[in-house]
Amino acid sequence: MSFYGVTDLWTYVIGAIGIILLPGPNSLFILSVATARGVRPAYRGAFGVFLGDIVLLALVGLGAAGLMRSYPELFMVVKYAGAAYLAWVGVQLVRSALASMRGQADAAVGEPEIPAHLASPFRRALVISVLNPKAILFLLSFFVQFIDPAYPEPWVPFLILSAIVMTCSAVYLSCLIFAGARLAAVFRRRKGLSAGLSSAVGALFVWFGVKLAGASLA
Repeated sequence: MSFYGVTDLWTYVIGAIGIILLPGPNSLFILSVATARGVRPAYRGAFGVFLGDIVLLALVGLGAAGLMRSYPELFMVVKYAGAAYLAWVGVQLVRSALASMRGQADAAVGEPEIPAHLASPFRRALVISVLNPKAILFLLSFFVQFIDPAYPEPWVPFLILSAIVMTCSAVYLSCLIFAGARLAAVFRRRKGLSAGLSSAVGALFVWFGVKLAGASLA
């Protein structure tokens, strides 16, 4: 039995929440922006994530999963481009953290310079979201399993599933933004801790890139 074409609704809800709560490039990037720049820039990044998710959802609706399974070369191109970009973001985070540690003694008075990787949170978050391995595999493998192929109007379950995952993502990112903003004051006082955590996040981004490089649609 299905709910407006959605099969096993509560299994989907629990699975979607669990997947969203797993650390991924989107959440770590938004947390980094919130701790470095505050709530408003972090929400600009969150809107980039939402737009990226909408793009991925639209691609799924247009049959991207079947297309990538039919043309594995296309999936390989997307996969390696995403892996390279995530690894590049990770390297930038680590370099920024190392530069911050080296420059602590000569820190200039006044407004701190915005790190290059955080200067355009909306655009950077949009690209990270579109190339996010967790989102790609979730939408192309997990998401589509809960749409009843026999339902006469497939766009209805598609919109229901999309609304659920977008709502869960919005709540989670909002929690991260306000938590990161509260931590910002601590990080301003303890530059070494901030640089250390930035390096750790950068290393995770490199790991996400490696993980995406080995991902499959199976």
